[in-house]
Amino acid sequence: MRSRRLAGGLAAACAGLAVAAVALVLLQDWSFADALEGFVTSNVVIGASFGLCGALVAWHRPRLPVGWLLAVGGLLQVATAVAAPLAETLRDAGAPTWLVRLDLTVYNWAWPVNIGVVLPLSLLLLPDGRLPSPRWRPVLWATAATAPLFVLEIGLGPVTVPGLPDAFGTLRSYDRLSWLWTVSEIRWSLSMLVGLTALVFRYRRGTEVLRRQLLWPLAAAVVVLVAVTPFSLVAGTPLLVLFAVPLLPAGLAVGVLRHQLLDIRLVVARGASYALLSALVLGAYVALVAFLSGVASALLVALLALPVRARLQKAVERLMYGERADPLRVASRVGERLGTGLGGTLEEVRTALRLPYVAVQVENVTMASSGQIDGPEVTLPLEDGVLVVGLRRGEKRLDAADARVLGLLSGPLSAAVHATRLSEQLQVSRERLVVAREEERRRLRRDLHDGLGPLLTGVALSADAAVNLATRSPQEAARLMDEVRAQSRTAIGEVRRIVDDLRPPALDELGLVAALQARAAQTARRSDGGSLVATIDAPLVLPPLPAAIEVAAYRIATEALFNTVRHSRATQVVVRLACGETLDLEVEDDGPSGAAWAAGVGITGMYERVAELGGSCVVGPGPRGGRVVVSLPLVSA
Repeated sequence: MRSRRLAGGLAAACAGLAVAAVALVLLQDWSFADALEGFVTSNVVIGASFGLCGALVAWHRPRLPVGWLLAVGGLLQVATAVAAPLAETLRDAGAPTWLVRLDLTVYNWAWPVNIGVVLPLSLLLLPDGRLPSPRWRPVLWATAATAPLFVLEIGLGPVTVPGLPDAFGTLRSYDRLSWLWTVSEIRWSLSMLVGLTALVFRYRRGTEVLRRQLLWPLAAAVVVLVAVTPFSLVAGTPLLVLFAVPLLPAGLAVGVLRHQLLDIRLVVARGASYALLSALVLGAYVALVAFLSGVASALLVALLALPVRARLQKAVERLMYGERADPLRVASRVGERLGTGLGGTLEEVRTALRLPYVAVQVENVTMASSGQIDGPEVTLPLEDGVLVVGLRRGEKRLDAADARVLGLLSGPLSAAVHATRLSEQLQVSRERLVVAREEERRRLRRDLHDGLGPLLTGVALSADAAVNLATRSPQEAARLMDEVRAQSRTAIGEVRRIVDDLRPPALDELGLVAALQARAAQTARRSDGGSLVATIDAPLVLPPLPAAIEVAAYRIATEALFNTVRHSRATQVVVRLACGETLDLEVEDDGPSGAAWAAGVGITGMYERVAELGGSCVVGPGPRGGRVVVSLPLVSA
């Protein structure tokens, strides 16, 4: 709250001094030309713009030193505007000479603080109050240390107003130091150029939002530098060029507070291209006049201007909008990045078109993105999702040129999305395989440790006891040997059970079709006692199948048959097998079909087995009854 009161006070003081300057000009009956020649008009406009814009920034961003610098500098500039007509008013009122001289001292020393100190330092600290990098600290200190030279140049000069005394602190040998003042003017231009370089440096390394913030003061600084430099170095330059200076605080305030008002890049692109074109045309015309007549030079320059303008426009738009004018080049660059993944591809798209944000969404889930959303967005369709494009500030719809390029990129982007989804599915499959393998290992360890291990331990202990009792108690030894034989048979049975769980021996002994026929023969009745006829419809001979395919088909068919026995009231069930590029399995019964089946352990196991092999599986009620349809690819297996 205190900072806002201070910012409001600076704005009020600046506005009050501006009004006072206008009132004093009217009181002295100055004409507009007099006010212009006395720098009152320019100081009022420049000071008010600096002061009010700086106070506005300080009000909303009190921690930024830039706002306070501009507010104080603007106040000093307006104080200079008041001092000029006030000096004549004091003289006419018969005020003491020292008071008139004090007023003229303010006139001499106040405004150069703003132009020579505040302005260059503000450019270095835009837009967040920090330097572009720590390496710029010597530049900041050099600028601040040499800034007083400009203040001395203006402050030590005599006031050449007829009838008024000199200000305090004027230097009698001022003209002898003209070389120093020339150095001061060059230093000021260089300080502005350094500030402009800092803005360009920030722009090149900044985010999309930072670039939009910087383009406002950057564009204004270029205009000010071009307009004011001739005034500093070339005698006779019109005073009206000074009215370009207020563009800088205005651009700074907009860049910090309201950079999203419109797309400044369009203005910069057009302005830069036409400024460069004008400079080239003027230079060419001047050069040609030296060798040709004026008419011939004008005709030749006119013929060359159009292609030069087109090239300049293309170069500037490439800087602002990327490669959107060359869709094939963008497609080529994006194609080269397809191997880096979807994120790298989107980054290339965003960079190539200078877009703030690009993302791919599939079923409202963002798969990958690049940049930051900073305004409106549009969506473009892809084969497996949508492409979300963030619009540039000031744009309400997607530009036709951008739409053409993105339409050309829809194919590569769809391919990247498809590849990414396949990669994710592959990763999920790998994870499932790892989990299944570890679960199988855990089961084997449990079976060996809890089942077979104790049996074999018992066999070993009984055999040792029988050996020890063989001479002393033959009858007891014989009984223990009978236990050894019984335990050994049990252990053998346990080994067979474990082996059967790993791979059904019927597959190796009979083959897939015969093994299924053997299983079907065991399903003559349902669990409720009703009769059930199970048949196998399959070729007599199947081609050699991968072991994993055989086991999966056998397990799924067996589970489907047992589900029919346990849960269905069917009287017939058919198991169909067909083999081509895929192994197709269908188990269908004639039991009543109701609602969708709840996925229990058995059905979940079917889906998992099929997913591990990259196949498809449909389980549920069919047109005639219960139905299980499985397709397992042989090539991928």
